[in-house]
Amino acid sequence: MTRNVRGITLGDKIPDFAFDSSQGPLSLKQYFDGQWGLLCSHPDDYTPICTTELGELARLDNLGEFSKRHVKVIGLSCNDVNSHQGWIKDIEAYSGHQVNYPIIADKNRVIASELGMLSSDDLDKAGLPLTVRSVFVLGPDLSIKLTLTYPASTGRNFVEILRVIDSLQLTSNYSCATPVNWVKGEKACIVPTVSNEDAAHKFPKGYEIEELPSGKGYLRFTPDPSA
Repeated sequence: MTRNVRGITLGDKIPDFAFDSSQGPLSLKQYFDGQWGLLCSHPDDYTPICTTELGELARLDNLGEFSKRHVKVIGLSCNDVNSHQGWIKDIEAYSGHQVNYPIIADKNRVIASELGMLSSDDLDKAGLPLTVRSVFVLGPDLSIKLTLTYPASTGRNFVEILRVIDSLQLTSNYSCATPVNWVKGEKACIVPTVSNEDAAHKFPKGYEIEELPSGKGYLRFTPDPSA
């Protein structure tokens, strides 16, 4: 099996893969349908950390945390459809929430290979590589806005993933960037490409310039325009 040598990077558009899933045949473009997307791979069905993660995804999905951000969620692993459908019953029993999002059955590792999701040392019983815990946040045009990769032993922090989605959408919609440890509702930074003159019109809540020894005036804070 060959792997993508170049890899896939921020700003690239992922191909419109067709696939089987726990909810039947789909394609990425068909499923996301012009909305923001969250694609999460997991190493294997019927495993402890993966069960807690997909249970948390189901909980957040049921609470509307993704829909209010116009984000659609999809999972992926190298298991087949029957495995996914059986495992979903365990996820729902553990989490107490219905799994409404599909899980891609990438048994032949076509998508995982193209997106660089395959582990170099975590293998299945047949000696084939399993998927790592990858996260892709996709823009409405299927362009990659964020990639994260976790080892199999570490469950993801979906509070952080939601925070990053809020940040990405703030940048996309309002020309703001977010400072260290930012959470929705806090002050954001005006991006350097926006002049002070334009900022006065673009940010009606106003902005303040942090005084620094250089005197360059590049650190400009404005109240969260999305609040």
